[in-house]
Amino acid sequence: MMFLESSFFPFPSEVVMIPAGYLVYKNEMSLVLVLLCGILGSLAGALFNYFLAIKYGRAFLIKYGKYFFISEETIHKVEYFFKEHGHISTFSGRLIPAVRQYISFPAGLAKMDLKTFSLYTIFGAGIWVIILTALGYFIGGNEQLLKEYLHYILIAIFLFLIVLGYFYIKRRKNESNSNRI
Repeated sequence: MMFLESSFFPFPSEVVMIPAGYLVYKNEMSLVLVLLCGILGSLAGALFNYFLAIKYGRAFLIKYGKYFFISEETIHKVEYFFKEHGHISTFSGRLIPAVRQYISFPAGLAKMDLKTFSLYTIFGAGIWVIILTALGYFIGGNEQLLKEYLHYILIAIFLFLIVLGYFYIKRRKNESNSNRI
């Protein structure tokens, strides 16, 4: 199911990992296997999208992109952006709902290094899988509390990503300034 969630099918990871965490709490599932399957399923779905974008993405977007307001120039900009910032984009994208399913497409389109893509996908997906599994483990029996905590966790993740983005941009500016000297 996490394969589906990480591919382009609209399937929420909350429906999979939170109940799995609750089953771990009830000793009906193994924590290690739940986390491993969640992360590997996410990676497999992300790789599916990544290779789909490599094989068909560019040709599809050049042919049909104009119907979605995507020009060939936009495609070049996305490719350039991912060559420069693909690692941080992949990591942070895996933590954002509705983005996590699609972040693999621009990475594939830009032919991001497969090892780097996989590593940052594992890191980002791993954090998300651990959070959802922990929610299911600790409060899986209380749906109202789950919704409330998930809301706070999403806000915390967005704040974390803003801070991460700030330091990333600051570091990149410092690197470019030191290269000019």
